[in-house]
Amino acid sequence: MAGVAYYNIAGKQVGGHYLAMGWLATLFFGVKYATSGGSPKAGVAAAPPINASSSDEADFIKKFLDEQDKKN
Repeated sequence: MAGVAYYNIAGKQVGGHYLAMGWLATLFFGVKYATSGGSPKAGVAAAPPINASSSDEADFIKKFLDEQDKKN
C-alpha cells in the first residue's frame, strides 16, 4: 500500500489529504455563502403614488390596499 503524497507549499510539507479536505471545505462554505441570499430589507417598500380623481376614491384605494396587506 502506498503512503500519503506530500506537497511542498510555502516551504512546508502538506499531505494531499489535507489539501483535499481544504478544497472540499472551501467548496462547501462557498456554495453555502453564495446561496444564502441577501440580508432582509429593513422598512416598508415604497408604494407607487395613488392617482385618484377625488379624496373618496383615494380613501377607498388606501382601505382596499390595507385590507389586502392584512390578508397576506
